[in-house]
Amino acid sequence: MFLIAATVASVVADLARSRAAEAERRREEADLAAATARVLLGGATLTDALPEAGRLVGNALGLPSVEIVLDPPDPARQRGVPLDLGGGRAALLVLKSDDDAALSARARERVSPALEALLRAALDRDRLQAEVVETQALRRSDVIKTALLRAVSHDLRTPLTAIITAGHAVRSPGLEDGERDELGLVVVEEAQRLSALVDKLLDLSRLQAGAAEPRRDWCSLEEVVRTAAGDVCPEDNAAFVLSFDEDLPLVQADAAQLERVFVNLLENARRYSGGHPVKVRARVVGGKMSIRVIDRGPGMSATQLERAFEPFYRDDARDGHPGAGLGLAIVRGFVEANGGRVYSESVPGQGTVFAIELPLAARAASTPAGTQA
Repeated sequence: MFLIAATVASVVADLARSRAAEAERRREEADLAAATARVLLGGATLTDALPEAGRLVGNALGLPSVEIVLDPPDPARQRGVPLDLGGGRAALLVLKSDDDAALSARARERVSPALEALLRAALDRDRLQAEVVETQALRRSDVIKTALLRAVSHDLRTPLTAIITAGHAVRSPGLEDGERDELGLVVVEEAQRLSALVDKLLDLSRLQAGAAEPRRDWCSLEEVVRTAAGDVCPEDNAAFVLSFDEDLPLVQADAAQLERVFVNLLENARRYSGGHPVKVRARVVGGKMSIRVIDRGPGMSATQLERAFEPFYRDDARDGHPGAGLGLAIVRGFVEANGGRVYSESVPGQGTVFAIELPLAARAASTPAGTQA
């Protein structure tokens, strides 16, 4: 009876230990699956998450190094546990150990089913994210194309119509010299307006294509702003009031791009200034070059300020002036390409301020513009 009782107790204890060990293994497998799911599905792309997932699997198997190879060239000829991901894709769980047979059997039985499911889910997640990004890009492209067609149909057609009309009128034999001169001036002005619009469209297309890489060199901001002011309004020196601190340092940027920035800003400010002079103030603040363009126009609402730098944005209630809504988008693109930032401040009825901050290099901090070689 004692022998029978001991045997039964031993069998029961062995069964309890086996069940406890099985429960512990299942708990470890569940913990491994949860941790691997967080890594593979937690935000990073599948390619970036594979090393960390391999580390987790290695820790669970008691190995210092485990590698998960996505789409191996020939899985049949490589040592490891093959993983079927469906859709013609595969992976390989490479176990770097001397006891490959036992570990491979354990990994094939315990690890590979959950790992295959997680890898399939991660691939589906990456595919869906790529589709979302592509859809957003296509939607944005459609918006830009629609706005571009509007600009082409209106802002390009208007000067073309004026040029064609004036050209036909110039051919009339009954015109006097004064009338012929006026029509010639219309042709020149509308052609210049058309050329400026084409230049803006080209600038915007280069920025959106990432092809506007700045050619950085040391340049004088004062010279850049004065040149831009002369281009915008060469016949009226009182249109802009320029103020620069003494010994203003050089900035390392693309002078041509900065000139385009200030041409667009000054054109915009002069358009809405209501005949008042536009003020431009440049100085060093907090280790950065700060430039503020101030007009005394009607100002902008919070919504207008938020969307002011969007391409093709125009507020019909405020914009009674010709233009395609490209200037400020080009300003932001060129400023950010040169490492700076631009923002706007306004109070309705009291004017608008456009502020630009450009970084100063260590050399420029002690090199005033007047000492440029």
